[in-house]
Amino acid sequence: MPAHENIIAALKKAVIDFKMDDCKDAALKALSHGVDPAFAIMNGLEEGMKRVGVLYDTNEYFVPEVLMSADALYAGLKILRPHMKKESDVSKGTIVIGSVRGDVHDIGKNLVKVMFDTAGWQVHDLGVDVPIEKFVEKQIKVNADILVLSAMMTTTMMEMKKIISKVRSKRPECLIMIGGAPVTCDIAALFGADGFAASAGTVITETLKMIARSNKNKILKYESVI
Repeated sequence: MPAHENIIAALKKAVIDFKMDDCKDAALKALSHGVDPAFAIMNGLEEGMKRVGVLYDTNEYFVPEVLMSADALYAGLKILRPHMKKESDVSKGTIVIGSVRGDVHDIGKNLVKVMFDTAGWQVHDLGVDVPIEKFVEKQIKVNADILVLSAMMTTTMMEMKKIISKVRSKRPECLIMIGGAPVTCDIAALFGADGFAASAGTVITETLKMIARSNKNKILKYESVI
């Protein structure tokens, strides 16, 4: 197995085995061997955490193991993130992001935040367990171009529909993207979201697609008027 593949596998394994020191070592090796930090984060750390999620769902892991795996992930992320190159010093727009009310999971949200920040967006992170009113207030205060909602449980996912409805009534021009373990493309359409990202690794691509769709719709509406 090539060195780069070994490093990515080591990052993934360190997260699954909740080995902080191993994760740090693998992250440092990734940098010393010229592995792209974003690639290491998405294909090593994130993939490891996805496997942890499966182990939790099948009752092979429990909350303590998940928390220790998260600690390992953050240990690797702390080393890799500063070396991610920003695409531009000029902000592409403003984003408000947070995990919805009742949901205290922040790993996926934090990875998405890293990707947006690196891509040159100005990100306002509201954290976890965010009530509807706070999303609306922050969106209005910073005049955010995009609102990003995260939910990792089916029970908290329903909050997204309420938030989308409330934001639409106040700022219909704001684009809304949702994501998280229980969220699908069909759910996004049902809730009235503008976009959906299956993972942090796809969020920038999906955001650009969402913006393109929105701009196309604006042009079509304009042409229908004239």
